Amino acid sequence: MTELPNDFLLENRKGLPPDLRFLVEKYPREIWDGHANLGDTARFWLQRHDMFRELGGMLQASVGDYREGRLSPADFSRWFAPRLRFFLHQLHGHHQIEDLHYFPIFAEAERRLKRGFDILDSDHHVIHEALERNAEKGREFLLALQQNADRQRFAADAYADENERLIHMLTRHLYDEEDLIIPVILDRGEGPLGLSGY
Repeated sequence: MTELPNDFLLENRKGLPPDLRFLVEKYPREIWDGHANLGDTARFWLQRHDMFRELGGMLQASVGDYREGRLSPADFSRWFAPRLRFFLHQLHGHHQIEDLHYFPIFAEAERRLKRGFDILDSDHHVIHEALERNAEKGREFLLALQQNADRQRFAADAYADENERLIHMLTRHLYDEEDLIIPVILDRGEGPLGLSGY
């Protein structure tokens, strides 16, 4: 993992540095959906990102519903546990595919963005650690639902804080990742990049 300046670390970053934005300025988000080079692989990948955003938001909302008394501990547990497992598992697998397949392709295709992929790789390490903390706090929360109200409240607060931190980092990462990758696809096309079948 490459050591990054503080401003580029996921917890501190407000966006990609200007020198990594040359392709997204050429291909801004407003034109992505209608662009001829936005193929099936890119569309699927963007849908996965949207799923992570949506599911992360649903998890946050469900904790809020529990804390406000709109969900009983049993109803919350039945809804929350499988979705948390799915979210954490899918996100981990998604990052493995990116690290092993996507990032090397894009870094090779546009060498001026290599530092951007180093930033994304660093993000993945930070997010992996946050996923592990999130899973642990989630387990503690679910176990606390069998205990007294004070223990439940404490565990709910601890999980909510950890989840909020993860979702904040994930949102920044997904946005920056899309700003690096989709413009490369639009510039080169999926076929020439060898993305067919991913």
